[in-house]
Amino acid sequence: MAKQENSDDQEYKARSVALRLLARREHSRQELTLKLRQRKLDGPVISRVLDDYEREGWLDDNRFADVYSRQRIDLGYGPLRVLAELQQRGIHQSPGCLEELADADWIRNAILLREKRFGLSDLRDDWDETVRQARFLTRRGFSASQVERALEVSEPDDSRM
Repeated sequence: MAKQENSDDQEYKARSVALRLLARREHSRQELTLKLRQRKLDGPVISRVLDDYEREGWLDDNRFADVYSRQRIDLGYGPLRVLAELQQRGIHQSPGCLEELADADWIRNAILLREKRFGLSDLRDDWDETVRQARFLTRRGFSASQVERALEVSEPDDSRM
């Protein structure tokens, strides 16, 4: 009987912890699994609880991917970085909000980020500054072609996009 009580106790703990975490923000299934394992909960109990939460609609990897992607885009991250971070969180498909943005949108985001961080000075004669800004945009997750196009712009209304 003690074993049954321990199992019920673990399930109760898993449910309450998972629900508390989901109340704060969206999580992927992998994130919740890791957080519950850190609390020394059994794998089968975790799976059962998360399966129930998925059926209830409280846990949804697609919704998490969409919300997470939009937040990261708003913070100035590019498509490569957003996709890499999603993969680290157990999401292996591209969310719809990333698919909706065309390359021109990503270039515009890179230009806005560059303008905010460095200004839009002409970089044709300053190799060191070009490399510095290119590294920054690349670390933010923009592709090489997007970075190159963003570095060509020297005025806010430059139409070379």
